[in-house]
Parts: sequence; C-alpha cells; structure tokens
Amino acid sequence: MNRAEIRQSILEQATFSFSRSGGPGGQNINKLNTKVHASVPLAELRGLSEAERAQVAFRLKNKITQDGCLCVAVQDERVQERNRQIALDRLEQLVVKAAVIPKKRKKTKPSLASRERRLQGKKLRGALKRNRSCRLDG
Repeated sequence: MNRAEIRQSILEQATFSFSRSGGPGGQNINKLNTKVHASVPLAELRGLSEAERAQVAFRLKNKITQDGCLCVAVQDERVQERNRQIALDRLEQLVVKAAVIPKKRKKTKPSLASRERRLQGKKLRGALKRNRSCRLDG
C-alpha cells in the first residue's frame, strides 16, 4: 500500500457536491452551502493491490454506493473549503485503515508460569471464601 499515491489519487478523482448544513452558522445557515458530500470511485484508486482493494470494499461496504463510489459527508465546520479538506482526509483515512490485511493468529499455549499464577490465584480466592464461612462450634 502506497499512502502517498492513494492521497494523490483521491485528490485527483474525488467529486464534490454541496448542500446546506445543519449545526452552527448563524445568519449564513440559510444562505450558504457548507455541507460537503465527497465521493471517489474505489476501482480507480491507485496505490492499492487487488487484495487490499477487496479488503477495502468488504470493510466499507456500507459507505460504498451501487456504482462503486466511496462516499463521506462532512458538516463539521462553518466554511465549505475546510469541510472539503476534512472530507478528503476522511476518505484517505478510511481507505488506509480498511486496506490493512490482518495477520493470522498463531495458536500458542499458556506458559508454565502463567498456569501456575492462575492456579495460585484460584487457591487464594478459594481460601478467602472458605474463611468467610460462619462456623458454629457447639
């Protein structure tokens, strides 16, 4: 995975649409389109191997449209340009994080020392409970 190439590809291929945003904005809330909808075609992203591309498609299937575009919507700031930068950053972070292929877990057995610690803890807990019982000697 080449993060710089992914970033450049997103910058080149991202398409934006704008709408009125909720949240803070004062008088501008009814006048300016500050909410940003950014989308990028997943199939055309450079910097990913086919296995990584399949991993991204699987992990982000809820954010991918029918035509294969990865979409995000941002309305964090009052300024359209800042929201556009945040959208680009989020697209990059989503792709990079989802492209990581998890390593296979190697099966291991607990060590002798860890088994001894576990058994010692169980003995202490049992002794504590035994000592709690109320004995009536009569």
